[in-house]
This record gives sequence, structure tokens and C-alpha cells, in this order.
Amino acid sequence: MALRSSTRWRFRQPSVIPGFGLALGVTLTWLTLIVLIPLSGLIWRSSGLGWSNFMALVLDERTVNALTISFGTAFIAAVVNLFFGVVLAWVLVRYRFPGKRVIDAMVDLPFALPTAVAGIALTALYAPNGWIGSLLEPLGIKIAFTPAGIVIALVFVGLPFVVRTVQPVMEEIDKEVEEAAATLGANRYQTISRVLLPGLLPAGLTGFALAFARGVGEYGSVIFIAGNLPYVSEIAPLLIIIRLEEFNYPAATAIATVMLFLSFIMLLVINSIQAWSRRRYSNGA
Repeated sequence: MALRSSTRWRFRQPSVIPGFGLALGVTLTWLTLIVLIPLSGLIWRSSGLGWSNFMALVLDERTVNALTISFGTAFIAAVVNLFFGVVLAWVLVRYRFPGKRVIDAMVDLPFALPTAVAGIALTALYAPNGWIGSLLEPLGIKIAFTPAGIVIALVFVGLPFVVRTVQPVMEEIDKEVEEAAATLGANRYQTISRVLLPGLLPAGLTGFALAFARGVGEYGSVIFIAGNLPYVSEIAPLLIIIRLEEFNYPAATAIATVMLFLSFIMLLVINSIQAWSRRRYSNGA
């Protein structure tokens, strides 16, 4: 009897989080309405095309080129943001200098600035007759209306994701850890590679994933500087808009489904690497 009452008491013990059942139900309902149902509708519409028609639309040369440009430029921009975002976060956390608050506020500017305004500003700068483009034109370097311009636009919109993800984690790392590493004989490179970066790796990968996801679906800041030249600088979101304007809904649906699938796979891989690095670092600690 004592065992039964003890077991019953444990089973009826209230949850640590009040209202867990209600909160979980609201969460699942909200995700279903906002995320799962629209995505399921997209996949259902694509399944109605048939496998042969779907593959014919997906393997179209223009579609493949647009997808390659979108994912390739987004990946390159995310890598650039990962490196410079960590450096910028390090400067903001570890150093004090005049104008630090201004620079810290400027990091969030791409969040508040309309993407179309950013695209127009970047095009005005990097166009052949722009301030920067006119200086690069005599050297044979063309930025606007090329994939390089797309990378610059995606770096602009994706940098805050890395900085704001890495910065809080970097603030939690005490300077005493660096001093202890130096006391034990570690040089600067060993301190960075073996002491600091392992702890920043999960946060850095999170920022990388966010910047990559933003870059793949970015439209407003890219459409102007890209030039939208087929087979040269045409991005997949723009091609979807073009197919919709042509009333070619099957092609638009197929492209959107492929983007959804590729984005999910890449984010799954990145999250798996992030979880592995977190476990490895925590076990090592």
C-alpha cells in the first residue's frame, strides 16, 4: 500500500512548468496553422504534377541556374558573415573605444531598414556609375548585376544574425580564461583555436544557419543589384515571381518545393553539426 501511494503521489506531482499541457497545445496548434498547413499545401500541389512533369520543371536549365545562384551566393555570404561577424562581436565585447555604441547600433540597421531601400542604396554604390563601382570599373571589376553583387547584398542583410548570436556567448567568457591559457604557455593562436572558438562554435553555427536561411529567401535587397539577368544573376525567388506572372503555377510550385527541400536539408545538416559541437564541447569541459 505504501508503494502504491508513493507511486501515485509521484505520478500526480505537478509539473515544474505550470500549464505545460495548455502551452504545448497552443504551440502545436499555432505551428500547424502558420507553418505546417501552408507547407503541406505546397507539397500537395506539387505532388499533383506527377513525377515526370515535376522533374522536367525542376531540371529546366534556367531553374537549375537560378537555384544554384541563390544557394551558392547565400552560402558564400553566410561564410563571410560568420568570419567577420565573430570578429565584429569580439571587438564590441572585448574593447572600449569612442563611438562603440554607435557601431553597436549600426549592426542592427539591416533589421530596421526596408530591404528595398538597402537594395537601391547598394546598387547606387556598386553600379558602374556609382561611387564605388566607378572606381572598380577601370580595373575590370564589375559588382552590380553580377553574382558578386548578390553576395554583397546578402552579407549586408545577414551580418546582424551572426553578431547578435555570438555576442551574448562571447560576453559570458571571462577574460580570466584567456589569462589562464597564457599563463599555461599558450600563444595567441592556441588561445583562440583551443579555448575561445570551441565555446563559440555552436553559437557561430546558429548565426551561420540564420544568415544562410535569410539569404536563400532574400528578395528586396537583391532584386535591384542583381540585375535579374537569366543564366547570369537571376535568383530563384525572382524566377518564382516570373512564373506566377506568366500564370505558370506548376513551375512556380515546383521551384518553391525544391527550395523548401534543399533549405530543410541544409539546415538539418547545420543543426546536426551544431548539436555535435555542443556535446563535444560540454563533454570536454
